[in-house]
Amino acid sequence: MRFSHAPGCPVALRDLRFLTMRYVGFDGDPHVGEMVVHRTKVRDVVDVFRTLYERRWPIRRMRLVDDYRGDDDRSMAANNTSGYNCRLTGSGDRWSEHAYGRAIDINPVQNPYVVGSAVAPAEGRRYASLDRSADATPPRGVIVADDVVVSAFERRGWVWGGDWVNSKDYQHFSSTGL
Repeated sequence: MRFSHAPGCPVALRDLRFLTMRYVGFDGDPHVGEMVVHRTKVRDVVDVFRTLYERRWPIRRMRLVDDYRGDDDRSMAANNTSGYNCRLTGSGDRWSEHAYGRAIDINPVQNPYVVGSAVAPAEGRRYASLDRSADATPPRGVIVADDVVVSAFERRGWVWGGDWVNSKDYQHFSSTGL
């Protein structure tokens, strides 16, 4: 983790865990991905991704943010599902929950971060205004209210950024709600 962790990060490397997990790709085939999370979140994350694998819920890719030189924008543009990355929030005023290993982003292109008219990643613009209500029939890899992804995380007490009021971070799940 040469790029996604540095001196001054709020969590020591010894408190992080490297996971390899199976996932079903958009091609319908099984793949093995990599993710880093806080040591106290391992069981939650493994259980969630086991559920997604068993339910054949598709994930585009799952690589360490370090593969994108620690650049969150590059990772999102590549539609990378990820966990730990020592970085500030988008507003730059505090550490992101990713910097603590307590947040995961899933399929960022299909599930972009939307604030007003701004959409990140830009490749997710066509997904920004989709109906994400519980009865919606979304395209492949899109997270909607009460679907298998939201339910799996909520059973473990995690919060979906798609439920936020002032912005919508459809890719984002965190154990703290931030």
